[in-house]
Amino acid sequence: TVHTSTALLLARRTFLSATMNEVFRSAADQTRQRLPQLPANQQACQLYRHALKTLSSWAIDREIFLDEATKLRARFDESRGCSAAQASRLLKEGQAELFANTHPDPYCVPWMPGGSLFMRNPPPPLEVCFPDGNYPADAPKVLFNPDMSICKEETGKSAVHTVLVDFTKKNMS
Repeated sequence: TVHTSTALLLARRTFLSATMNEVFRSAADQTRQRLPQLPANQQACQLYRHALKTLSSWAIDREIFLDEATKLRARFDESRGCSAAQASRLLKEGQAELFANTHPDPYCVPWMPGGSLFMRNPPPPLEVCFPDGNYPADAPKVLFNPDMSICKEETGKSAVHTVLVDFTKKNMS
C-alpha cells in the first residue's frame, strides 16, 4: 500500500505539473509578440540581401565577390515566378544553406562596433581640453558619436548622453 500511495502521489504531481506547464505556456503564447508573416517575394528579397552580406564576409577580393554575386543572382532569377509551394520549399532550403554558410566572424565596417577603427582616438570633450571655457575659434562646433559620425537629434543618432553598444550585433543604439 505504501508503494501504491507513493505511485499515486507521483502520478498526481506529474499530472499537475504537466497541466500547470500547459497553462503557463498558453499564457506566455498569448502575450508573446509574433513577427508579421511576409509575402514570399519579400522573404526572397531578405534572403538575397542576407546572402550577399554573408558572401561579402567570405569573398574579400572585389572581383571574386562580383563573380560570386552574379552566380547568386542567377540562382535567384532561375526560380523566379515559381508556384507558392515551390517558393516555400526554396526559401526553407535557402535559409538552411545561408545558415550553413554563415561566417564565424562577419565583416563589419571598420568604424562601427566590432571594427578595427571603432573608438580609435576619439576626440576628447572640449570641457576637458579647455576647462576655463575659452574655446579657440577653430574648435569643432559639433559632437561626435562613438562611430565618429556627427551627432544629430533629428536622425535619432545622438550620443550626447549614454550610448549602448551591442558588440554581439556590432551596432550601437
